[in-house]
Order: sequence, then C-alpha cells, then structure tokens
Amino acid sequence: MKKNQQYERVFNHFDYNGDGKISPLELHQCVEAIGGELSLAEAETAVEFLDTDGDGLLGFDDFVKFVEGGKEEEAFKMYEMDGCGFITPKSLKKMLSRLGQSTTIDQCKVMIAQFDLNGDGVLNFDEFRVMML
Repeated sequence: MKKNQQYERVFNHFDYNGDGKISPLELHQCVEAIGGELSLAEAETAVEFLDTDGDGLLGFDDFVKFVEGGKEEEAFKMYEMDGCGFITPKSLKKMLSRLGQSTTIDQCKVMIAQFDLNGDGVLNFDEFRVMML
C-alpha cells in the first residue's frame, strides 16, 4: 500500500461527517484516537496554519502536510503501542485494525519483514522512518 493510500485511509476514517474535509474538532479527535496529544486550541491553530483554501478545514493535501510535518515520532508511537520501543506484528495488527484494515499476525510479520533491516522481526524507529519514505 502506497503512503498516499495509507493517508487517504486515515483521512477518510477521521472525516466523521464525510464532507471530504477535516475540521479542527475532527483533527483533535484523530490525534487523541491514535494516542497523541493535541488540544482543540492546538488543532484550530494547526488547521489555520495548514488550510490552503481558507475555509477553516483541512483538505486531503493539507492533512498530508500535517501528518508529514515532523510527526514521524508520533506516528511511530501510534503503531508501537506496547511501550517496548519497537513495532511488533501484534501492535501493527492492532493499529491497522483501528484504521479499519483487517490483517492477520502472519500478514503483519510479512509487512514488517519488508523493512526490518536488522532481521530481528520488529521495526525500530529508523526502520519505521525508511518505511514511511
């Protein structure tokens, strides 16, 4: 799955009212749902900063800028979940399930193996960054 498709899946999942835009409230709820911290005021500021068409909402391209704007560590933590410092097949399966994608542990092992540079069966932060490129 290409990065843009992943972003689109996340975008659509959190576009609660289906209007093709993410409001500050939806952005706040999105970040909270994935275990991050972003107050409603911070979400409003982020939307104001990233909103390219001035409608007070994030379109898909604006959302991608938000996600890519230094959020790699947050994204890593979102997938890592277990507090072990690595993305495991179990934590990957859990996150993909939250995003509406049903996978097996074996499928997650295959996904991880594609970017597991040291062959330890899990992804560390550097391997995750390579995967996100």
